[in-house]
Amino acid sequence: MNVIVIGNGGHSKVIQEMLTILDYKIIAILDDKCNEQMIENGIVYAPISYLNRLQDDRTKVVIGIGDNNSRNQISKSINISIERYLSVIHPSAIVSPSANIGNGTVIMPKAVINANAKIGVHCIINTGAIIEHDNTINNYTHVSPNATLTGNVSLGEGVHVGASATIIPGIKVGHWSIIGAGSTVIDQIPPYKKAVGCPARILNK
Repeated sequence: MNVIVIGNGGHSKVIQEMLTILDYKIIAILDDKCNEQMIENGIVYAPISYLNRLQDDRTKVVIGIGDNNSRNQISKSINISIERYLSVIHPSAIVSPSANIGNGTVIMPKAVINANAKIGVHCIINTGAIIEHDNTINNYTHVSPNATLTGNVSLGEGVHVGASATIIPGIKVGHWSIIGAGSTVIDQIPPYKKAVGCPARILNK
């Protein structure tokens, strides 16, 4: 299958390597840092606006950008159907057959997705992250390396969970909130907040 990757930063480079391991063919890498189209090693490098010139029915797209809001904005601006996006799952990840993974989501090496977890579109489950049973993770979220979401955790749209953070069972984190690296969340977190520490405390009132 042919794949177009949007973005060419560090997160994209990891996805590009994953696609190679999975035997997908990268035909283009689109980033607005490119002023014009060029071809290198058979791959087209061009601005994002070139997407419509390159895609066809045999081609899938993945947004390789780590920032949640940027993925959200780009997915809306390019306006293609959600079915055109590819979910990329590293072979070393463990994904329960009862889990549901949305289109455009990326599951990094050694991540674990357990029973009945539901993960939305354009999410990032980063290296070594653990998503336990019955979690609900909404669109455009990012669970950072080695973070642990225990059972029945709910993340709203756009939530960012920092590296090695832990969220105890049954906790809800409101949309577009941020959990600081290494934090332990034991209370509900409202939308648009930043919480850090052990136990986590909300910084912005």
